[in-house]
Amino acid sequence: MFYFVLLLDKKIMRIGVLLVNLGTPDNPKTPAVRRYLREFLMDSRVIDIPKWQRFLLVQGIIAPFRAPKSAKTYQELWTEKGSPLLIYGYSAQKLLQKQLGDDYHVALGMRYQKPSIAEALEELKSKNIQKILVLPLFPQYASATTGSVHEKTMQIVSKWANIPEIKFISQYCNYTGFIDAFAEQGKKYLSQQTFDHVIFSYHGLPERQIIKHDCTKKCLQTKDCCAVYDTHNQLCYRAQCFETSRQLAKALNLNPEQYTVSFQSRLGKSPWIQPYTDETIKKLVNQNKKRILVFSPSFVADCLETTIEIGVEYKHLFESLGGEHWQLVESLNDNPTWINALAELIKHYS
Repeated sequence: MFYFVLLLDKKIMRIGVLLVNLGTPDNPKTPAVRRYLREFLMDSRVIDIPKWQRFLLVQGIIAPFRAPKSAKTYQELWTEKGSPLLIYGYSAQKLLQKQLGDDYHVALGMRYQKPSIAEALEELKSKNIQKILVLPLFPQYASATTGSVHEKTMQIVSKWANIPEIKFISQYCNYTGFIDAFAEQGKKYLSQQTFDHVIFSYHGLPERQIIKHDCTKKCLQTKDCCAVYDTHNQLCYRAQCFETSRQLAKALNLNPEQYTVSFQSRLGKSPWIQPYTDETIKKLVNQNKKRILVFSPSFVADCLETTIEIGVEYKHLFESLGGEHWQLVESLNDNPTWINALAELIKHYS
């Protein structure tokens, strides 16, 4: 009888799924973009310097002067329905809910701005959820992204009277479903055209963040420190990016000479993880690589960094140097293969 009760309890337990992406301004106007930048950049995991220095930098320089320029860029990105990141977020949420069925309740939150993580957690709380699975939409773990989501979630839930079981998914950089979904996106172009080279471009991070969070004290000490992904570097963001690239290359039947891993979006004068995407582009053009296919596998939904930075700005750079064809592979967005992969990932951790 006791065994039967355990089975019954498991059957009736409803699981909450918290999907979290980075966030987006409410609209592409300067005041909204300034609010977004202030919340985003004041996060100590994003800009990891003393609070008073971060305050002066963000409130005194970045937010006032960068917001108008960023607003113009967001206006290029914006659609009639709004921010692509949010549009695809809601679409993925609805499709995933349908895929998982009534045993699950899927909520969407953004680390910065709306819908907030707090709002999404309150939604799950109102459904009398017994277990919460937190799934940041960042395939590779970094303190500034996944780590920040975990920290914020724990801050909020720690104040609840009744705290449900909570499980965090930290990374899925080599998860077969994720790899297959991105490979499917790329194969559409590879089957139609010939490319001289493939770039896997990832969002960059300051080197100091990689080194600071390395418990082995071996990170970036050798040129090929990310050539193998194992227990020594499994928590390293850069190593996870190289692992994703190796798995994607395998799925696309690419040999090591046919692709390059690089990192974009660097800011300031301090060194960021390398190689840099813009410098990689220059190098490839000098090698007479005139037709490039580029992926951005650190983003599962199209956003400013994919559509504008890679799709527009890097394309312009490539063509200005003599490149002939630059093709961005769209992100996973609400691709059915990706939704199926998310569902299987959630069931695995449930």
